[in-house]
Amino acid sequence: MSKSIFDDWFARDMDPAAYDPVAAARQAMKPTYPKRFYKEASVGPSEEGFRLLLDGRAAKTPGRNALAFPTEPLAQAIADEWAALDEFIEPLRMPITRIANSIIDGVLPDPAPVAAEIIRFASSDLLCYRADGPRGLVDQQAAAWDPVLSWFRDERGARLILSQGVMFVEQPAPALAAVAAALPAGDGWRIGATHVVTTLTGSALLALALLHGFRDRDAVWAAAHVDEDFQISQWGEDAEASERRAQRRREFDAAATVLARL
Repeated sequence: MSKSIFDDWFARDMDPAAYDPVAAARQAMKPTYPKRFYKEASVGPSEEGFRLLLDGRAAKTPGRNALAFPTEPLAQAIADEWAALDEFIEPLRMPITRIANSIIDGVLPDPAPVAAEIIRFASSDLLCYRADGPRGLVDQQAAAWDPVLSWFRDERGARLILSQGVMFVEQPAPALAAVAAALPAGDGWRIGATHVVTTLTGSALLALALLHGFRDRDAVWAAAHVDEDFQISQWGEDAEASERRAQRRREFDAAATVLARL
């Protein structure tokens, strides 16, 4: 059981000079993590391909499924996260593991609803909504986004409709069908990781560009933040917003690593 603030009250009664209410509040708000219970994280063969082993024993997801992967490089990326932990098992330091858990428990049994969610994002894709000014932002959006739209049109024969401002524009059914066709049907691993990229960027098209190798992870991340980076260039960067963005980038990189190692 974690230490409560009541323990500090008792400490104050014993020694009032030693009591620090700010430190006590911070201590009470700290999350508690399970202690690391293994010495070695490694990879071993399994029916699914490869699995995570902790001191030689097969690890499981929160849903009690085997923490197993279709490729050895992906399994090794997971093992590296577990091996890098110190005294405690801290989920925030394990973004690839968290994505893997979600895919194994929530996507592999039925990838279709997750694929449908990616298609829903495409119906209001970030790349289709353009600023009407200032000129610098308009030009930056065009430079980052137009090549992706052209690639999708040339590769899939689908043209999406663009809009200025926030006015909703309905995308043609053939364009959304092309998005669906660009997803690997039944491949829960790739669909799950692509969904993570989609939600973090606001763009199914950027996620597909990463999935199919048209853009690398840095280019996709930069394209997703054209608007934000333009605002930063004009007004400066907020520290809290910067930390939130860094956390999203860690999640994004984890999803990109899953795609790269499949």
